[in-house]
Amino acid sequence: MAQALVTGATSGIGRAIAIALHNTGHQVMALGRNAHALADLSALGLQTRQIDLTDPSGLVDLADLAPDILVNNAGMMPPLGNFCDADPADIDHAINTNLRAVLSLTRAIAPGMRTRAHGHIFFTGSTAGHAPFANLAVYCATKAAIGGFAQALRLDMAPHGVRVTEIVAGRVETGLYNALLPAEARAAMYADNAAVQPEDVAAMLLAVLALPQSVDVARFDILPTYQGVATGTSKKEA
Repeated sequence: MAQALVTGATSGIGRAIAIALHNTGHQVMALGRNAHALADLSALGLQTRQIDLTDPSGLVDLADLAPDILVNNAGMMPPLGNFCDADPADIDHAINTNLRAVLSLTRAIAPGMRTRAHGHIFFTGSTAGHAPFANLAVYCATKAAIGGFAQALRLDMAPHGVRVTEIVAGRVETGLYNALLPAEARAAMYADNAAVQPEDVAAMLLAVLALPQSVDVARFDILPTYQGVATGTSKKEA
């Protein structure tokens, strides 16, 4: 039974991936900060751990888990707005959560995979890492860094039999905007099947995992059908 470590597993894409892996027979360690959400996952049979990934001291024991699959999913979106008006604390928080914590956790887990000559590392990226969005400069920067890191890491790990995949997600119906946009605006974003569901992303991840070991999917883009281009212009909006 393969072991999987999933970060940001208490909601959205991370929760869907953790449950999908569990339902297909993987032993899943779900990481997150929300104790109640972790308790719900535990009731479903998943192993859980409450952790703040931005605290390096919390990563020490994770390497001992020796997972076969690492899903670097945890992330956040800073307040929307012009970069010139951004609070430096919000910038630091975004960089620490979306980039520094990801690098630190991967550094803790990847050497073991290299030694065992087996493993698969996933990163939840974004179309915002591959195309510009106004009022999202810091978020775009962190996701662009994740994209570059994932592709370079794949080259580092490929000779050792470890696969690396970047998930480039378009508009997905998650709680990412809960603290940033009013309910009415969020409802409009997701109306009329204008968003991918977290379970769709999880299904794609399982499909990638099921490919032969000789196949490495460097990245996959998953977008709503109506999202014609990465920057978000849809057929309905055109």
